Amino acid sequence: MSSIVIAGLGVVSPAGWGLLPFCESLAKGEPLSTKELSRPGVSRPLTIRPVPRAAHRPSFMTHARLRRASPIAQHAAGAAIEALGADISRVNQQPASLGVVLCVLSGGVNYSRRFYDETLKDPTAASPLVFPETVFNAPASHVAAILGTTGINYTLVGDQGTFLLGLALAADWLSSNQVDGCLVVGAEESDWLTADAFRRFERRIVLADGAGALYLKRRTTENAAIELAAITNSYSFSSRSARIRAAHAVRAELPGAGPHYVLCDGMQGLARLDAAESLAWNDWSAPRLSPKTILGEGLAASAAWQCVAAIDALQQGHYRAANVSVVGCNQQAIGAQFVNPNFNG
Repeated sequence: MSSIVIAGLGVVSPAGWGLLPFCESLAKGEPLSTKELSRPGVSRPLTIRPVPRAAHRPSFMTHARLRRASPIAQHAAGAAIEALGADISRVNQQPASLGVVLCVLSGGVNYSRRFYDETLKDPTAASPLVFPETVFNAPASHVAAILGTTGINYTLVGDQGTFLLGLALAADWLSSNQVDGCLVVGAEESDWLTADAFRRFERRIVLADGAGALYLKRRTTENAAIELAAITNSYSFSSRSARIRAAHAVRAELPGAGPHYVLCDGMQGLARLDAAESLAWNDWSAPRLSPKTILGEGLAASAAWQCVAAIDALQQGHYRAANVSVVGCNQQAIGAQFVNPNFNG
């Protein structure tokens, strides 16, 4: 995949809106503060890391499509616009040239919970204005409308590893000249329903929300950007032992700890959830990054954050190559490698 390069990055995270606070938080290396979230009918609150309110309201928030949009759409739009950067003007001139792949796990759960709550209480009073935001592809539709693009637009629903499948899909679109550029976005929003569901599997888990976006393009002679070098096969699992085998299979497909390599893993400091990935990478002797230990479990957004962290480290000239390891919560293990072709270390 060396013909595919990363032309832009965008982040919305518990660290704040934008790439800068995200990178500053990772550099600091300290877990971000948490917030208590009440759950109806239960006295013990849930613990989450939400996206903080922006110091200055982003201009795109005034767009009509975001008037009633759920937080996940706002997060996705913020990350996508930052990743697209100056190319947003080109998209306006050639609306069919940009593809969008949006990856989610829980999706617009805020409005889904609200709509079904209204339906159960009184079906005649359930708001039809709420229903559109319950649809999984609503955020991708909002992003396309805000950017003014009419290109191919997909929403992939799955666990954390789905974001890397989104990268593979975008690379295929670019390689077959279906688009000139492609945004791949992983986004989520926090809600007590999701946080409570995950706490039933691991009581110490801290869910986070936000989004991460990569803007992919074909390499040109003038473009010396970070390369998407490889996406591994996706290895499915349905049991603890199969999960471990899947993590090892991903490890076997990615290069070892060579000079100036870095690993960006999905571990979050919880032994039971980290076990498969920890075993697969226990011989890794080079540096590693673990964004979840700082930001929390952002589901589809987490894998996007891992990729952004890895690519930023390469852009800063610290490493020659970065491996990204993702072991999803219930479906698949998958990995990726990014390379800095201009590394001079």
